[in-house]
Amino acid sequence: MHYEDSQRDMNKTQLMNRAADNIRILAAAAVEKAKSGHPGGAMGGADFINVLFSEFLEYDPDNAGWEARDRFFLDPGHMAPMLYGQLCLAGKFTLEDLKNLRQWGSVTPGHPEREIERMIENTSGPLGQGHTFAVGAAIAAKWFNQRYGEIHNPTIYAFISDGGVQEEISQGAGRLAGHLGLDNLVMFYDSNEIQLSTGCGEVTSEDVAAKYKAWGWYVQEIPGNDPDAIREAIIKAKAEKGRPSLIIGHTTMGKGCVTAEGENWEGKCSTHGAPLSKAGASFEKTIEHLGGNPEDPFQIFPEVKKLYDDRAAELRELCNKKYEAYYEWKQANPLAANEYETFMSGETPCIDWSLIQQKAGAATRNASGTVLSFLAENVGNMIVSSADLSNSDKTDGFLKKTHAFKKGDFSGQFLQAGVSELTMACVMIGMALHGGIIPACGTFFVFSDYMKPAVRMAALMELPVKFIWSHDAFRVGEDGPTHEPVEQEAQIRLMEKLHNHSGKPSMLVLRPADAEETTLAWRLAIENTATPTALILSRQDIAPVPNVNLEGFRKGAYIVSKDENPQVVLLASGSEVSTLLAGAELLRAEGIRLQIVSVPSEGLFREQPQEYQDEVLPKGIKRFGMTAGLPCTLEGLVGENGAVWGLNSFGFSAPYKVLDEKLGFTAQNVYDQVKKLL
Repeated sequence: MHYEDSQRDMNKTQLMNRAADNIRILAAAAVEKAKSGHPGGAMGGADFINVLFSEFLEYDPDNAGWEARDRFFLDPGHMAPMLYGQLCLAGKFTLEDLKNLRQWGSVTPGHPEREIERMIENTSGPLGQGHTFAVGAAIAAKWFNQRYGEIHNPTIYAFISDGGVQEEISQGAGRLAGHLGLDNLVMFYDSNEIQLSTGCGEVTSEDVAAKYKAWGWYVQEIPGNDPDAIREAIIKAKAEKGRPSLIIGHTTMGKGCVTAEGENWEGKCSTHGAPLSKAGASFEKTIEHLGGNPEDPFQIFPEVKKLYDDRAAELRELCNKKYEAYYEWKQANPLAANEYETFMSGETPCIDWSLIQQKAGAATRNASGTVLSFLAENVGNMIVSSADLSNSDKTDGFLKKTHAFKKGDFSGQFLQAGVSELTMACVMIGMALHGGIIPACGTFFVFSDYMKPAVRMAALMELPVKFIWSHDAFRVGEDGPTHEPVEQEAQIRLMEKLHNHSGKPSMLVLRPADAEETTLAWRLAIENTATPTALILSRQDIAPVPNVNLEGFRKGAYIVSKDENPQVVLLASGSEVSTLLAGAELLRAEGIRLQIVSVPSEGLFREQPQEYQDEVLPKGIKRFGMTAGLPCTLEGLVGENGAVWGLNSFGFSAPYKVLDEKLGFTAQNVYDQVKKLL
């Protein structure tokens, strides 16, 4: 009997090695045919992903969007050939798809792009972000599990490489996951000691295991190409309570690679980022060495096909039991089940916005806090975070109506992210990727610079994360130029001009002009389920703007004040609208006829019919724009037949009212500049 068990184990190990080799062959062949790509890492990481998908990952083969599925987040997007090869074995890609790697119109782009139906949970490429998305997904899964119990208890798996560990964001992700005790998170570190241009020893000598242990992780180190060691490590990781798990797998870059002479060519930098035939190895000999056919490498071995067919049958049986348990729970808990399904549907919550009462003349950050306080009591699946600034960016309006997450308690709806803006942004993106959560996060607008890589990924994936950026201009004042955003608005508004793959502006950017516009901005943000939204908010109080209305605000720009036959159009967003209104009083006193326009979103405005655009910004009439940012922020709207007053330098340290005077953001200067224009 002992011999039979041993023989069975040996056969199992041989089968797992065969399946991993199949992935290696498919990955190398896809890159070779594409004449570009990254085969080496894919070949080294194949063993882990094969064990995970063939034995542990719980998903529905017939319903990839099953809400309670386990999720796999790939961090090193350059290892796309490994993921595509694995998903080909699982039936989500065809061999023909792999042959078209990196080609126009193919479903196998150079770095994976989120496609749930093909089991790709996240777009990946910028190293470090993918595993941080996994941390966010693990928090979201904990949140759902606390509310609904075992009907939602997935394991979140992440795959990270040497480069991902080196990226600074790994500090934030590791600290936060350990601090919160995310024991539903299992991360495999593909430690092959090779990166694109050097060995890892050239750039780092840190003790990665000790670092993660210090953050509160359960850490195992294993031979990362040994399926038996991988299996044992995953079992231990899933059993661990109170700590996230890191499995450090010491793998071999380009595992199985040989030269034309049959000499070993593993562990070479060259195989990281080039087809094997261009990296010093022989593609044909390597495929042959791995048990494939160099003349026809795009094959799934019969025994490997059976392995995955059997796993699919197991998964269908597992899912049927899970679905039965869910339906029993639903019958016993109809209200909770309805709430769960509503949250998971992603539909816009029903909100009576008329109940929000704003204080006239409030700073828009304070007005945002008022809205957030209301949303905390009326949107059950909204989670808000702040990078140690909740009392300044006024996300504490939300926090005061709930409580922050802590280890073992995910019953609240607030994440204290600490001073880590990029980590926070990626974690909130991970919550959006998990599904069922409306994520929002706040910090000072100047620190949006830390967040741009994540904002871009949210836009690329078309995820409705809400970015709350307060202290929007030089009126931050005494803190000086390090804290005073100038170029940031122009930068982020470029995302309105950049279209996503659905053909729409990739981001909604809103800078409300007063407290009432802030309520409208939040309404559009909550209703926007197709892209990220930015809310750019003032530190200082702002005088009320007349004729604020939802219909006009939805169109991105609208008239707030108009004389008959205007001689000049004044336009701005945010605080500067009230400055224009003050200057208008001086101009009208001299009989100058005006049209004053609030432009919270140029992106929305440019989507409107030309007839409406011409009504708001009539042709043949001079225009004057005012912005606390770079003049180019408004130059596209003002055009050649006008002028923009903006800021062409970094800010200065002084009380904000002094800066208004010194920098020309006054009613008198509006008067002077318009007179000069006319």
